[in-house]
Amino acid sequence: MNNIFQGTLVALAVDDPQVLAGAFTRWNRNAEFRRLLDDEPAILLSEKKIKDWLDKENSEESPNNFFFQIHDAENDRLIGFVGLQLVLWNHGDAWVGIGIGESDYWGKGYGTEAMKLILRYAFTELNLHRVTLGVFSYNPRAIRSYEKAGFKVEGRLRGEINRQGERHDILLMGILRREWEDICELC
Repeated sequence: MNNIFQGTLVALAVDDPQVLAGAFTRWNRNAEFRRLLDDEPAILLSEKKIKDWLDKENSEESPNNFFFQIHDAENDRLIGFVGLQLVLWNHGDAWVGIGIGESDYWGKGYGTEAMKLILRYAFTELNLHRVTLGVFSYNPRAIRSYEKAGFKVEGRLRGEINRQGERHDILLMGILRREWEDICELC
């Protein structure tokens, strides 16, 4: 058996709120990162506020959420996060979220490999049937990455996002376990 948390470029690691709070504080200063990650207005938060929020999230131990840090496999540098949330066990369904906070890692395959690792975890460890995500239409780099991991566009929320006075769509993308098995490189 391979290490299910290890790829060639990245490794998934335990979610450490103290370490992640410091990284998020730094990453949140990058407005582009914030606008690609979240539909809420970009705001700056202190490390303490982020740590308090992460502690609160972690104190509500939920069997429906699985979060990991993404590390560069070569030097163990924290570069982002990935997680499955709102797992509906009776349907075998979950939403996935990912963010590469270190911009010098953007567009180089790190996010794609991290997504492939979390899909392997979702389908082989959690025995899920499908994984769903939402992505902003103005983020073509992420859309290409998700397509490389096997996701297909399943729907569109037209004009859902307002960024700098322009309306943008949210694309809903999904992958089924049988589709993942057909293309799986990390099985």
